[in-house]
Amino acid sequence: MAADPATLDRTAARASAEAHLRALVGRDDATLRDDQWSAIEALAVDRRRALVVQRTGWGKSAVYFVATLLLREAGAGPTVIVSPLLALMRNQIAAAERAGIRAVTINSTNMGEWEPVHEQIAAGEVDVLLVSPERLNNPGFRDEVLPRLAATCGLLVVDEAHCISDWGHDFRPDYRRIRTLLEDLPEGIPVLATTATANSRVTEDVAGQLGSLRDGEVLTLRGTLDRESLRLGVVHLRTADQRLAWLADHLAEQPGSGIVYCLTVAATQEVADYLRSRGHDVAAYSGQTEATERQALEADLAAGRVKALVATSALGMGFDASLGFVVNLGSPSSPVAYYQQVGRAGRGLDARSESATVVLLPAVEDRDIWAYFASLSFPREEQVRETLAVLAEEGRPMSTAAIETRVELSRTRLETMLKVLDVDGAVRRVKGGWESTGQPWTYDAARYDRVREAREREQAAMLEYLRTDRCRMLFLREQLDDPEAAPCGRCDNCGGLSLSTEVSAAAVTEAQERLARPGVPLPPRKMWPTGLDRLGMDLRGKVAEQALEGRAVARLTDLGYGQALRELFREGTPDGPVPVPLVQAVIEVLGDWRPEVDAVVEVESASRPELVGSLADGLSRYLQVPLLARWAVMDPEVPPGRGQANSAQRVAAVSRRSGLEAEPGALEGRRVLLVDDLLDTGWSTTLAARAVLRAGALSVQPLVLAVRA
Repeated sequence: MAADPATLDRTAARASAEAHLRALVGRDDATLRDDQWSAIEALAVDRRRALVVQRTGWGKSAVYFVATLLLREAGAGPTVIVSPLLALMRNQIAAAERAGIRAVTINSTNMGEWEPVHEQIAAGEVDVLLVSPERLNNPGFRDEVLPRLAATCGLLVVDEAHCISDWGHDFRPDYRRIRTLLEDLPEGIPVLATTATANSRVTEDVAGQLGSLRDGEVLTLRGTLDRESLRLGVVHLRTADQRLAWLADHLAEQPGSGIVYCLTVAATQEVADYLRSRGHDVAAYSGQTEATERQALEADLAAGRVKALVATSALGMGFDASLGFVVNLGSPSSPVAYYQQVGRAGRGLDARSESATVVLLPAVEDRDIWAYFASLSFPREEQVRETLAVLAEEGRPMSTAAIETRVELSRTRLETMLKVLDVDGAVRRVKGGWESTGQPWTYDAARYDRVREAREREQAAMLEYLRTDRCRMLFLREQLDDPEAAPCGRCDNCGGLSLSTEVSAAAVTEAQERLARPGVPLPPRKMWPTGLDRLGMDLRGKVAEQALEGRAVARLTDLGYGQALRELFREGTPDGPVPVPLVQAVIEVLGDWRPEVDAVVEVESASRPELVGSLADGLSRYLQVPLLARWAVMDPEVPPGRGQANSAQRVAAVSRRSGLEAEPGALEGRRVLLVDDLLDTGWSTTLAARAVLRAGALSVQPLVLAVRA
């Protein structure tokens, strides 16, 4: 019987695919697993749409690179890969080059290369183009480049596809623009979406978005989410100093190099500083780290030149290296997000002879941080309607900064909301900003409520993970709806990992000293926000009358005094004098800082008058300088938090609400200590300092108990 030609074609295609795989990984014995071939076959042979949900390290990038080479051999256009992080792009370009794939990228850091890249694509000299999701919503890219890519690409890859779904733990509005790209693809162009962190709801949502735009079922390939090289454990310690001490004592015991995850940027700096003082080779890494420094730190970690990076989740998706451990100092708010982070460890290890250690050090204050990030969710309907009305009334494009002066939303929340409205068709991003489309828009309150409830369930599940006596990997896999979930035999609850809770007295003492060292510098605001003229205020450009650098005892998110300050400023805590431990902290800050002052001015508080009053009066007596004036509440009809969401609104609200109460000439020639309780945006302090300086003071130095973040 003659062989089926289709079978022969598939056999030849698989042989060619495995040859490409060997070139990609640099090993002559490399072969494709059946599940990898199923995905490649669907894309390169059957030209289908596929969703691959597989654990980190499974080889998803090998699938789309090998499929790219097969498609290019058949005359297809270049592959377009939408990748969320620059770290992923850098690693993937390096991997592609090893297999002879010509890969280029367009992202926010290489604007000077965009035009040459476009020319290379037009000339057929590019096999793979990697773009960030943010590029998809750039007007020039969306209107000029995206249509050409859609018309000519041979394969579209959406990496970290859980970002498409607002049910996912890391939903990103820019990813919703991918739907437009999908709609514009010619018939027969294969699409691959990949992720390692999608439960059943997210998988169905992403598959639905892929398949609803074309006839034919999306091929969904779900594999086991077990990570055979990982050993999971939780260490319960009561205090922040004990957790820091545990890190100092046990970091060197962890295999190889790894990541210490923290929940806040401030914590990364604080923890890295402490660990360095204890002789560990570590560095801090966050979204605030400069791009070139981030690249250097990633390279150092991958090469084992540092023991650890102390990082936020900014070092997450797409970082590709063989790491020996991940330690979380504080719990992520979701088991799915936690699985994503621990997936950075154990890649490339032979689970039969090597393993990576994953340790979670939870804290009571984690829930406060979860609540803060939850407060940044999609705005209320009235805020969305207000924004739409502003754009409609303007009748022309408005920049984000201009819109910000008209609505009470922070820049980050405003931009996120506008991106969602753009994809929904209610607004459009154009050169010069945003404009209203005039199309009707419905606020899907029921969906937003369901998403919020899902987030609350995730937080409850994360707390359960900390308490469970069941297998920890089984718990995480069940949260991801892995049908093959089973006890791992490797975690602390299975008996495969033993983690000491002991810490040395010396480490605890040093951690206590580090956390008990109060004092956060407060640089002054230097530029007025744009758009104040639209609010009737003649303030623009540089702040002419500036305060000098000030001090706060701590941030509310800090590991040391942060806990006491969070309790002090928690809603429901009664007003009263400054607690004695914080009085001692203020005195210590003054001892280190030594501001040259000869007068005190109080910033009056409507909600905590006794707290601020006792602080100002006590400082006056301690420093033996007079309390000469108040930045007082003049219009109590303006609520204390009015305008707090964005700078222009805040300046306008504080200007209406407060004014300086001082005897004529009382501040002339004085060096003033400006005393407040809690600094949020810094604009109240800026305006108070300006008024004090205009009243004749020589200088102003702010001192506050706490900084919000």
